[in-house]
Amino acid sequence: MATVRDMIRRKGREVFTIAPGATVLDALEMMARHNIGALLVMSDDNMVGILSERDCIRKVELMGKNVKDTRVSEIMTGNVITVEASQPLEECMGLMIDKNIRHLPVFDDKELIGLLSVRDVLKEVVEVQQMMLSQLERYITGGGR
Repeated sequence: MATVRDMIRRKGREVFTIAPGATVLDALEMMARHNIGALLVMSDDNMVGILSERDCIRKVELMGKNVKDTRVSEIMTGNVITVEASQPLEECMGLMIDKNIRHLPVFDDKELIGLLSVRDVLKEVVEVQQMMLSQLERYITGGGR
């Protein structure tokens, strides 16, 4: 069974972060520049929250706030759910579904090593299942001898 660590090795460890005092406009520009849907909010070396594109839409535009004047800390999600690198991918998928979340920061002990999106996890789970089906098909048809 594939673990989060396996996936991070393939995907890469790059995590984009932003300070809580930055503006929402700064965050949106960074997300657009890197084609990502979320940023981890870091104060010094501590994760204090996460900010997604959805947060920006729901908590800024729909509430009549201004992206130039609103700080990330005002709309970020605190108390972020995280996973450990040793956890199985299927467990992460279940957590994302149960908690209705799209991004999971990944830690190896206390070190931040990555950020998974629901798309990353779905893609990986589907690829693993396709490989298993292929192997089963070869076995059934006698091609696995």
